[in-house]
Amino acid sequence: MKKSIFLALFCALATPAQAHVTANPNEGVAGKYFQTSFRVSHGCEGSDTISVSIKLPAGIVSLKPEYKTGWEIDIKKSKLDKPVPTGHGKMATEQFDEITWRGGKLPDAYYDEFGIVLKLPESAGILWFPVKQVCEKGVEEWKNVPANIDLWHEADHPAPYVKITPAAPLAGHQH
Repeated sequence: MKKSIFLALFCALATPAQAHVTANPNEGVAGKYFQTSFRVSHGCEGSDTISVSIKLPAGIVSLKPEYKTGWEIDIKKSKLDKPVPTGHGKMATEQFDEITWRGGKLPDAYYDEFGIVLKLPESAGILWFPVKQVCEKGVEEWKNVPANIDLWHEADHPAPYVKITPAAPLAGHQH
């Protein structure tokens, strides 16, 4: 009896967990500045990671990527149809489309995080951040969006996400 319990426990622990690229933390407040990091927990079937690209949701106009020693950062932007306010009297004419870190090397045996600071949209909801992980041999694309957020862990190569919660009403402000 003890041997079978030990064997079952050993098998459960020895089974590799399905790894994902995740946003940590993955919940922020609408309209606020938010810092998150995209955790890459493994390479591509044993091959080291050499590039990480994060596709940004439409409408992100305020963003800074984390500097990582040994990695180059490429930022892609696109023109907005019309300027939008970014705060402090400034207007944005472009939105951020994608950030890529490349030129470094993340060995398969280790994990690392690729961070950003951004201003979240004013409304609650879910933002999806598809990630393309390029390795010395192979590519992993973490881009699938499940029909229901509760099924995220069951999806094949799910995109990382950030859940935006409503901002608290201002004190004394009533309708």
